[in-house]
Amino acid sequence: MWVRRAAIRPVPAYAELPARALSDVEDQLSEDDDAARSRLDEAFARFEETQPVLAGRISAALAKPLDDTALALGYFLTLAVWLAFDSAFKGEIEPVTETGLAGVEESLQLDEQIRLSDPAEALDSDDVIAMEQPHVLAFVHEHIDAALEANADEADVDDVHSIYRLVLIEVLALSYAVKTPPMWTAPSNEALA
Repeated sequence: MWVRRAAIRPVPAYAELPARALSDVEDQLSEDDDAARSRLDEAFARFEETQPVLAGRISAALAKPLDDTALALGYFLTLAVWLAFDSAFKGEIEPVTETGLAGVEESLQLDEQIRLSDPAEALDSDDVIAMEQPHVLAFVHEHIDAALEANADEADVDDVHSIYRLVLIEVLALSYAVKTPPMWTAPSNEALA
């Protein structure tokens, strides 16, 4: 439930990613053998096939000049987030459209502007997203914090922030793309969303 203004649309309760999906993906991605690499290549190909607009946006962002820490985080986090959504909502995610992706990017940018213009605003936009997808944001923060701690002298914080923002956009876009379950009745506080 929103207490303050927000330009970010709430995520339906049925689209909240469970912590289990993220820990399963983390276990998969931590394996380092030929079979694991082959599965990752297949997963990335499936991502490009099922989510071409989102995969294209991510590929374009990762093709820009980034420091090694940001680039590694970008590949890991964007693939981990998609794999977790794919695992948790197998076959129940619509392809993200250009319009949908642009809408997410614009709402995040507008939300950031709202928060910057209100000196009484205690929340950042990522705090709003964390209320909607708490397990995903905890997972993302854990990995970014660990990468920055391990590479404190080398990491370009601006590059890491651009990857963080890219992952926030991916999280929202995939959240909104989860199909409504049959016979879903929105709780009264979601009906207004």
